[in-house]
Amino acid sequence: QVQLVESGGGLVHPGGSLRLSCAASGTIFSIYAMGWYRQAPGKQRELVATITSGSSTNYADSVKGRFTISRDNAKTVYLQMNSLKPEDTAVYYCNADLYDSRRMLRNDYWGQGTQVTVSS
Repeated sequence: QVQLVESGGGLVHPGGSLRLSCAASGTIFSIYAMGWYRQAPGKQRELVATITSGSSTNYADSVKGRFTISRDNAKTVYLQMNSLKPEDTAVYYCNADLYDSRRMLRNDYWGQGTQVTVSS
C-alpha cells in the first residue's frame, strides 16, 4: 500500500534549524503535489508549504523566508526549517496528492506526523 514515512522532527532551540523528510512509497503512478501541514495544541491544522509536480511552491505567510520546501527526483519531499521560533512548535504532517495504481484512484495520503518543539 501507499505509505508516507516522515523523519527529522525533534527538539530545537529558538533560532535553530531542522530538516524534515517525507518519503512516499508503494504503488504510486504519479504524484501531483506534496506538502507539509502542522497542527499546534488548541489550533486547527494549517498549511505550511506545498510543492507541485512542476516544482511550483506555496508557503504560509508565517514561514516565508525561513522555510524551504523541495522535492528530489524520486518521491521524497523535504522541509528545511531555519530561524525556528517557539510558535513553530507543532505536529508536522506530510501530505501527498497522488494516484495509486493498485487502487486505481487519486487521493490524499497523510503521514503519521512528527513532533517539532522549539523551546529554550
